[in-house]
Amino acid sequence: MSKAKPGFDKLSPRQAQLSTAVQPIKFMTPQPSAPRPQAVSALREIARTISAAWDLDTTLDLIARKTTEVMLVDSCTIYLLDPGSNILRLQASTGLARRALGRATLKVGEGMTGFAVAQNQPVYSANAPNDPHFKQVAEAEETTYQSLLAVPLVVEDKPIGALNVQTVIPRSFSEEEIEVLSLIADLAAGALAKATLYDVQRRQIEELRALAEVSEIVTSPQYLDDILNVVTEMAAKAMDADVCSLFLLDETGKYLEMRSAKRTISPYQHRAPLKIGEGVIGQVVETGKLSYVADVRVDGRYIGSDLARDEGLVSLLAVPLSVRDRTIGVLNCYTTSHVEFSDEQIALFATLANQTALAIENSRLVTNAAVVREMHHRIKNNLQTVAMLMQLQIPDAERLDTRQVLETNINRIRSIASVHETLSKQGFKLVDVKDVLTRIMQTTTTNMVSPHQDIRIEVHGEALNLSSKAATALTLVVNELAQNALEHAFVGRSAGQIEISLGTSPDEIIVLVSDDGIGLPAELTHGLGLELATMLVAEDLHGHMKFNKPENGGTEISIRIPREIEHDMA
Repeated sequence: MSKAKPGFDKLSPRQAQLSTAVQPIKFMTPQPSAPRPQAVSALREIARTISAAWDLDTTLDLIARKTTEVMLVDSCTIYLLDPGSNILRLQASTGLARRALGRATLKVGEGMTGFAVAQNQPVYSANAPNDPHFKQVAEAEETTYQSLLAVPLVVEDKPIGALNVQTVIPRSFSEEEIEVLSLIADLAAGALAKATLYDVQRRQIEELRALAEVSEIVTSPQYLDDILNVVTEMAAKAMDADVCSLFLLDETGKYLEMRSAKRTISPYQHRAPLKIGEGVIGQVVETGKLSYVADVRVDGRYIGSDLARDEGLVSLLAVPLSVRDRTIGVLNCYTTSHVEFSDEQIALFATLANQTALAIENSRLVTNAAVVREMHHRIKNNLQTVAMLMQLQIPDAERLDTRQVLETNINRIRSIASVHETLSKQGFKLVDVKDVLTRIMQTTTTNMVSPHQDIRIEVHGEALNLSSKAATALTLVVNELAQNALEHAFVGRSAGQIEISLGTSPDEIIVLVSDDGIGLPAELTHGLGLELATMLVAEDLHGHMKFNKPENGGTEISIRIPREIEHDMA
């Protein structure tokens, strides 16, 4: 490992100190020492470079690069002690494999670098791979290096890590080179302590800001999905995690569904629902206690280890979302390397989870109130539409068939009711128009087709999901057209068929209502029903309606609506 420099008759104090720490080995041809002015200049350059850095990552990178440059070596590597342990973790390097950063470790006393920390003295060798203290660091790809000089990083007599330099060509480090690297290590240790303190303070500020933002969300009238996306993004930043995801119990209370996920490195795949008690996440809900998994790729409790392995996920911290002793979900954070979360990190994540649970509960109350108000508003508007139609029929009341008027209006009200029934089941989201029309047409056929006739109405084509306003307008239009066909297209006939087709083009939604009846009259007059349909298509759906005469007879009415309406959630 180390020995007094050959060619000296008398050992200097530094050499005498080194000779007691290590066993002498045979050195290769010594390299010439740098002149004193050059060493001073190198130290001045290192000090100037380090003083420009603030955060830890930048400081580590600058120290490694500048040391490589001024020491004329092929690699400079920095290890730092994990807090509260004797593990040295590879944090920066100019010559070792990048994938080893943050992952490769040495114990204090292990390898030449760990031995330098344990002895609190420089350790060097021109033929490091043959030194009894040398240890090959996994994944670091350092087999090409021959010589190694390692010095401890010390702050107030306490080791915080180590710095080493390596060369490909065997090199005997001179006393002056050892002294220069030791002085660099002293400068670096102070800079790293400053940068660590800066990072801690910055993290504390970010944590307070994150908690403040979550607290603000708790009292803000936002919808649930907006809140969850904000929370996972803030949690990922606060925990410095590669992935944060949030699962909530579904309406049955039996399954956990992933509602939000934030990934910093690549898309995060959707996870299938989990039963309560199933896997690590399901157990968190069942027990109401947080769970830590060091490596989800190999832990038998974790469901989806293959997927985690594909995505490079390693450590997991999962904490329950609880409100009044009731667990409603789980907040998770993943890292792409092995991480042992500190008590402070766990406390922060648990606080975020508690705040998030309150925000979710508040959002659900706000959303439910908003849904009730909006539903009342839309029902009122639809009832006003029916009332308006009845008013329009008053002037012709004497010549209208009372039964027919009542049946028509009943069918209109049922069309609106079918839309709202769908909304109540789907949580005030989009309405499947095809499903609603299928149910409406069954009712219309039952109420309007004579027992002596065999007239069928079929609905086919694509599923079409629209907002409640657009769905209500479109179903009313199609129902008016179907009723008009039942009333006029099959006069004197005992059988017939009406087809309703739903489809889309790149720019339009296309609805066709066709029948195999007697066809359109020479002069088409618009009654109240057709006037209503035309008005709804133009004003509510921003589309247009066209009457066609197929070659094989009957009638076809096409409705074309711009697809922008699919994004209209009003």
